[in-house]
Amino acid sequence: MDKTTSSPAAGGDAAPRLLKMGVPGLDDVLGGGLAPQRLYLLEGAPGAGKTTVAIQFLLEGAARGEPVLYVTLSETATELQGVAASHGWDMAGVEVREMLPSHATLEPDEQYTLFHPSEVELGETTLRILADVDKIKPSRVVFDSLSELRLLAGGSLRYRRQILALKQFFTGRQCTVLLLDDLTATDQDLQVQSIAHAVIRLEQVHPDYGAARRRLLVSKYRGQAFRGGYHDYRIVRGGLRVFPRLVASEHTPPLTQTRIPSGLAPLDMLLGGGIEKGTSTLFVGAPGTGKSSIAAQFAYAAAQRGERAALFIFDESISTLRTRCEGLGMDLAPFIESEQMHLRQVDPAELSPGELVHEIRHQVSERQVAVVIIDSLNGYLNAMPDERFLIAQLHELLTYLGQCGVATMLVGAQHGLIGTQMQTPVDASYLADSVVMLRYYEDEGEVRQAISVLKKRGGAHERTIRAFSLGQEGIQIGEPLRNFRGILTGVPIPIDGARSPS
Repeated sequence: MDKTTSSPAAGGDAAPRLLKMGVPGLDDVLGGGLAPQRLYLLEGAPGAGKTTVAIQFLLEGAARGEPVLYVTLSETATELQGVAASHGWDMAGVEVREMLPSHATLEPDEQYTLFHPSEVELGETTLRILADVDKIKPSRVVFDSLSELRLLAGGSLRYRRQILALKQFFTGRQCTVLLLDDLTATDQDLQVQSIAHAVIRLEQVHPDYGAARRRLLVSKYRGQAFRGGYHDYRIVRGGLRVFPRLVASEHTPPLTQTRIPSGLAPLDMLLGGGIEKGTSTLFVGAPGTGKSSIAAQFAYAAAQRGERAALFIFDESISTLRTRCEGLGMDLAPFIESEQMHLRQVDPAELSPGELVHEIRHQVSERQVAVVIIDSLNGYLNAMPDERFLIAQLHELLTYLGQCGVATMLVGAQHGLIGTQMQTPVDASYLADSVVMLRYYEDEGEVRQAISVLKKRGGAHERTIRAFSLGQEGIQIGEPLRNFRGILTGVPIPIDGARSPS
């Protein structure tokens, strides 16, 4: 298990076996799971996924042969069965108890006159719950939801005493309790948070465009190290999936660095022999200068050597990429079929940054890919709910990939086509170990291309500006443009009447 980021538990006897939640990724956030025989709070607005997590928690216990109980005060058993069926689950091993008011309470003769409803209904509901617990003797119990108990209590003092009484009742009964709170009565119930052993909060964020983003926060966990901060999650068929926040410092750096060639001798010469594993390279330039093609060349060369590569494409379709590469002499089809090359088209409006990082980690840890390409940073920026945190998250991702010995390649499209006033939407040049710049320039009535390496931390590299072109012969890198000055301005000036090399 990964190391955690909060304070570890105090010393003493060995910790008890933690209960698995049954939610992929959530146990990692919780530092292994839930401590047994404690009371926990799961809160979130309606639609955040609390019921889904609760059912997964109980199904995990039922799969281990434990008696489990779902106490519902707001939804019917039929509605719960509908939720389970939507995920393809069988609720046969879960005991469900409805504590809903009878339709008879709507009759005038059933309305209370001498006593306040809370004085009668709360006591009756509590007695029915305790009787079922004594009968079933569950090891896991879910209460859905606290809003109903809060309304039945009628006041904060009585409500707090009721929760304390429930906690005391379950003490010694070998039972782990999960309380659900939909936050309809208050945004943050500090009364229950102070009583609960741990507090898990589910949140929904609705951007101006695209699908809702969901994130999870563990705000409290007594005596247990857990992974702090926000973690993205998604609700899909089969349940809720959590994508733990990446912490690069948890991973061990590689001992040695080796260069990987591009398969093009002139490009390798320009880069001082190739790109080192465990480093990141940024290809930056105007749209259409060939940034994506050079990055794809490295992935293609890696696949030819028998290594694996993963490409995450934001700005073009996979079919367009494959057609373009075929036109340059790179047939990706055999390597895609053999799974040496993984192509993923990313929709920034639908995929959260946490889920993208999770998929990249999966490719690295499970498939041992040697090359990762993110094309482009512009699309990655659009996937971020708040661009202020893009650099921080990108730094963690690049550090992690570097420590795993992966050669990472980023593509950044600049605003503008020709001239010195080229702007990049996000400046990641200081994060990358190498920076390769591609430029348009004008000569003899034609628009030509040039390539140069501006930075390389892994060793020496050529500082020349070379001619560059894409065509039926593939990627062509020509001789250094030594007889011109001002190439990066877009309108170079020949020195002593020199001509541009063809």
